[in-house]
Amino acid sequence: MKQFLFVCMAALALGLTVGSCDTKKEKDAQEQAWQRERDSLLNELRMARNESGDLVDMVNQIEDGFRQINEAENIVVSNQRDGGNRQAIIDNMALIQDKLRLNRELIENLKQQLRTSNSGNDEMKKKLEATITRFNEQLEEKTKQIETLRQELEKRDIRIAEQDQQITNLNQNVGQLTESNQQKQRTIEKNTEEIARQDQELHTAYFVFGTKKELRQQRILQHGDVLKSSDFNRDYFTKIDYRVTKTIRLYSKSATLLTSHPADSYALDKDAQGQYTLRITNPDRFWSLSKYLVITVK
Repeated sequence: MKQFLFVCMAALALGLTVGSCDTKKEKDAQEQAWQRERDSLLNELRMARNESGDLVDMVNQIEDGFRQINEAENIVVSNQRDGGNRQAIIDNMALIQDKLRLNRELIENLKQQLRTSNSGNDEMKKKLEATITRFNEQLEEKTKQIETLRQELEKRDIRIAEQDQQITNLNQNVGQLTESNQQKQRTIEKNTEEIARQDQELHTAYFVFGTKKELRQQRILQHGDVLKSSDFNRDYFTKIDYRVTKTIRLYSKSATLLTSHPADSYALDKDAQGQYTLRITNPDRFWSLSKYLVITVK
């Protein structure tokens, strides 16, 4: 309980800005204090594989997502201002789109963790709720900023097209110019969506858990072998983004993984009722052998 409360207090601190400080000296002092809390937190939980560790990982991942969004946004703005690489703009806008989606899902997952937490500490839950609220505010603010940036990119295409028209002395009417620019914008959006789709597909995985009888009924388990034929019921699986879903509650006191996953990439933890939860500690490694996970429970 003490560890869990400490995690949430640190998460709350990490989610806030230093805008309320009156001087640079106060800002620097507060940032250093928060950094010391963060370092202490990471040291304390380095060996932990529990609910608190999951929350720390999720908060860190959300913060890192916002950092990557800001970096990509700066690259887009720089290329826009300097007339730089169009492909760099497309690639980074795709990255921003994917990270916004991913952070939205992670925040929802954090809400779910709060709802299903075994802790009865109401004060701790209030602080975690405040952290989630702050993340949501950041997400909506950033979404609006990116939409404004997208509109500016569209205007930039029009300006460039108009300059090209003056240089080459083409006799295009306004309607033709607008149509051309709209086509360019559609191409950028299509390429951006395709890059984001490919990235999401790369991190897609599927899991299912059930009794042996249930798995046999869905042809997932046949003659003692798992997924050996292609006629199993794929709709019975749950589709996930494995960067988001790292814990799977199994609601059973007996659980066995049937598919192959490196033993050092996960843990099966018991809760107070003796029921298992699968905690994936290294997602990339865990899903490296198979993007399908099958677990038998009783």
